[in-house]
Amino acid sequence: MSSKVSINLQPLGKSFKVVSGTPLQDVLFTHGVEFPCGGRGRCKGCRVRVLSGTLPVTPEQENMLSPEELQAGWRLSCQCSADADLTLELAQWEASILSDETAFTFKPKPGLGIAIDLGTTTLVTQLLDLPTGNVLAVRTALNSQARHGADIMSRVGYAVSESGHGRLTELIRRQIGKMIGELLETTTGEHTEIADVVLVGNTVMHHLFCGLDLTPLSRFPFESETLGACTFSSTELGWNFSAPLVRFLPCIGGFVGSDILAGVFARRIHESDRLVGLIDLGTNGEILFGTRRRMVCASTAAGPAFEGARIYMGMRAATGAISEVHARDQELVCHVLGNVTPRGICGSGLVDAIAASLDLGIIESGGRLSDGRNSLTLMPPVKISQTDIRELQLAKGAIAAGVHILLRDLGAKPADVSEVYLAGAFGNYVNISSAQRIGLLPLPPERIVPAGNTALLGAKKALFADHTEWSRLPSRIEHYSLSEKPDFQEIYVENMTFPGIDEQ
Repeated sequence: MSSKVSINLQPLGKSFKVVSGTPLQDVLFTHGVEFPCGGRGRCKGCRVRVLSGTLPVTPEQENMLSPEELQAGWRLSCQCSADADLTLELAQWEASILSDETAFTFKPKPGLGIAIDLGTTTLVTQLLDLPTGNVLAVRTALNSQARHGADIMSRVGYAVSESGHGRLTELIRRQIGKMIGELLETTTGEHTEIADVVLVGNTVMHHLFCGLDLTPLSRFPFESETLGACTFSSTELGWNFSAPLVRFLPCIGGFVGSDILAGVFARRIHESDRLVGLIDLGTNGEILFGTRRRMVCASTAAGPAFEGARIYMGMRAATGAISEVHARDQELVCHVLGNVTPRGICGSGLVDAIAASLDLGIIESGGRLSDGRNSLTLMPPVKISQTDIRELQLAKGAIAAGVHILLRDLGAKPADVSEVYLAGAFGNYVNISSAQRIGLLPLPPERIVPAGNTALLGAKKALFADHTEWSRLPSRIEHYSLSEKPDFQEIYVENMTFPGIDEQ
């Protein structure tokens, strides 16, 4: 019989037993520890501190962690197993997920409907009463696939290079099925039959849930021919409840998925006489501009910096994250979520910090820290490095270049845009003034509108919509591969620098 060991997690105050030799990655993800590189020992995102017990130092950890960090008890949990009783200090990560509550007009239908926003990082499910349109229950969770890579390309790499496609498909189908089961447990009364389930997500999530080949998305030109809607019954998905129709809505192209299509539908961009934009800065950066006459879109590999990935002390917007930074009396003043000792910085805090530092002359327009320093302490122990600033420059340069090229190809200028919807969590929390200051959103600030979870809103509307409207919509949107534009690199480089004070 296998022996068991105890693991105590602080400051969560949680204790549990596992079989001796269990990899920590298998058990810590459910308690909020993230594995940005997919558990390959290539980043520091899964660090834990040993308070009691021992975890051996591996060559991977010696390569990633400083001697001081190792001496203090820090380890990469993805490289460790629980071979004896342990007490570990870990960050108290909390999922900050937008559950849309926007009212909309609809034509009543019988039964129950379920709308699902299947994100790379987070999942949101809503149960709707189709006769009334009322939201009966909501469930949210971290995407269980994230233990195999936090960003899209890490997830693709695991699926393709390590033959993990089947595992990722099974994980997400099982998790979604469990969440729907929890929703159904809240129902009372006679009408409990599911009439329709609608899922939306980016192209990688679409392929993984639907069991489609990801190989085309793992290499240039990163295009797939299987972008259409996929339909299942609950039985085909292995769910233990009856749902005759489960639809994953179609993608647009490349890495622009049905989450953006749902955003277009939610905001009726395809019916607009005025030029409207939709920008989603999640784990992938997706941009769309258009009217009822013509719509164009593109994606950029910009999202990880805005969600805290690839940033030395980056994290999601959760307890302990520096979420706001302001310049006051020639100093940087920080706000920490939860009013606790800071543990890291999230995307909105990073944008604020760079913007405020530019105003104070701490960071030069080229991105260099002044006075030859290599890092900037915001609020001990949290600091941003020169590398962090460069990551943000790369991300914001890609977004700004994408905006420039799409508007140019529409024959439009920023002043011609009537509204730009910022979708997703980052768009809801980022300070528009700070985004303008760093040159992230080269658009009139008064026309930028935080729009919440447009993907979920679009999925809910799809429960009531005519299926033919959805099937026609992708063909009306032109998808661009920005890297194939002859002048993309030049425009990208131009947008990497920060605007000077006189350019605002």
